[in-house]
Amino acid sequence: MAICEHLSNAGDPPARTPEGCEECLASGGRWVHLRRCLSCGHIGCCDSSPSRHASKHAGGEGHPVIQSFEPGESWRWCYVDNQMG
Repeated sequence: MAICEHLSNAGDPPARTPEGCEECLASGGRWVHLRRCLSCGHIGCCDSSPSRHASKHAGGEGHPVIQSFEPGESWRWCYVDNQMG
């Protein structure tokens, strides 16, 4: 299976809030795992977290690709094509 165009063209921006999920930090929320948007560097919480900020950011901003922001993980995911990279 060929890698999707979104994954092929994904950037590598620095994390905007390397200390955790941007929205959870602002609201006092909690997260399970973190994801970094490869369009703008937004750090959001995963879909197993109560608020699912990474998915909400991707849908709201039209930023299709995230990367795990967990130590030792480097996988990427395209929300548009439901493809791992």
